[in-house]
Amino acid sequence: MASIVATLPPPLLAPRKSFTILNISQKLSVFSTANGRSGNVVVKAVGGSSESSTSLDIVKSVRNVWDQPEDRLALFGLGFAAVATAWTATNVVTAIDKLPLLPGVLEFIGALVSWWFVYRYLLFKPNREELLQIINKSILDVFGQ
Repeated sequence: MASIVATLPPPLLAPRKSFTILNISQKLSVFSTANGRSGNVVVKAVGGSSESSTSLDIVKSVRNVWDQPEDRLALFGLGFAAVATAWTATNVVTAIDKLPLLPGVLEFIGALVSWWFVYRYLLFKPNREELLQIINKSILDVFGQ
């Protein structure tokens, strides 16, 4: 659960009183102002749980793998492979960028493909609907539904 602590300007604070926004079991002190007046202000986030987010799911799955001793070596191997792949990709892109003519040609090809994609899928409404169908089908294929 997230909480936000705020300091209100002195005219808004009543001396020696606590202000609580929402239903809170615990109050946090706000630092006293130059006048010596202080107050408690706590804002509590209310809403959907953030446990359904993808990043928390990834952390939970890594923790589950880490708890099994026979899978730790595989986890280290995947981490090393990810670092090695990123390093290799960076070096390949740097090497290609140093070639005299190739970066300009690849940029031109990228612009042509982008223009074709806009013309093919985004310009007209029936084509946009087709693109949405393709995306939805791909999502269903990935998640196996």
